[in-house]
Amino acid sequence: MKISRRLDSVPMSGIRKMFDLASSDSVNLGLGEPDLAPPASAIKGMAEASAAGLNRYGPTAGIPELRKAVAKRHGLSDSNVMITQSGTTAIFLTIQSMIDPGDEVLIPDPGFVVYGPHTILSGGIPKEYELGEDLVPDVDSILCNITKKTKAIFVNSPSNPTGGVIDEGTFKGICDIAQDNDITIISDEVYEPFVYEGKHVTFSDVLDKAVVINGFSKMMAVTGWRMGYILASESVLPDLIKMNYHICAGPNMPAQYGILNALPDIDSYLKDARNIFKKRRDLISKRINEIGNMSITPPRGAFYAFPSYTPKIKSEDLAMDLVKAGLICTPGSAFGKNGEGHLRFSYAADEEKINKGMDILEKVMRRF
Repeated sequence: MKISRRLDSVPMSGIRKMFDLASSDSVNLGLGEPDLAPPASAIKGMAEASAAGLNRYGPTAGIPELRKAVAKRHGLSDSNVMITQSGTTAIFLTIQSMIDPGDEVLIPDPGFVVYGPHTILSGGIPKEYELGEDLVPDVDSILCNITKKTKAIFVNSPSNPTGGVIDEGTFKGICDIAQDNDITIISDEVYEPFVYEGKHVTFSDVLDKAVVINGFSKMMAVTGWRMGYILASESVLPDLIKMNYHICAGPNMPAQYGILNALPDIDSYLKDARNIFKKRRDLISKRINEIGNMSITPPRGAFYAFPSYTPKIKSEDLAMDLVKAGLICTPGSAFGKNGEGHLRFSYAADEEKINKGMDILEKVMRRF
């Protein structure tokens, strides 16, 4: 049997590659998976829905009650909301709906690992733009990469892998570019609840120019439920719903009721989660900066540290050395060529694991 050239042309995620190579007793700071317990009300709501027989197909756009609850949270109409089977699926169906073969899509470098492959799988051409010193999109770099074929710009704030958070000036610059060049902004905002300094600037305020991707996996620590959502204009959403049908028919029914049950009290849960992650961020940043040949500015959002290092070694080789020593992380090169010279560590793990992982990191880095 032959695999399609499109699929054969995209690599497996570098994040998963390191995870699959590690031993079972390794310290895992590789995956962005919160170790917090989900809200009890979410688990209760899902269990009760399943016990009540709500295990069949549901509406392709999600149950109306959850769409309304999400819309209320964002100050929008339920006609702007579609529930999806994960944030990753939301990205995939958006790019599949909007990109024709030969269209160019601008993606951040470094940036999340699926943007480029999803573009290629849709027949599009990914083009990388650079981040500035504050690890947010460089507006001038975006402008320099625009051509007549440019159809969309990926934006991710707070960012995976850098933890960068877009400010008002960058937001306005990107909006102006989209307006002047008739380009769609695809804004990945799944880490929106986790901003430690400043505020989250959302593209949901400009749905005439943007499609916003968000999700519940990180928000409620239910990554295994695979639940996300899309915010889009009323003119675009019906087409996204059509694509969602052809991808998965509709999202997980019991999980939707679990999320619905937890949403009214989610802000207090998120406040506690932010406090926990901020403390961990401060710890891992301090530990990294105590290593002489590594450096990091504490990230403003998400739960990833993306330090640079000075030894002349490829990030994949360094990550492999760390795996052999018992620490799982992700090489910066997995996120694009400009990620070289960096490693990504997730601090969605407890402080004991962070300290143990940093002990291993310090020991390995001493060799250089």
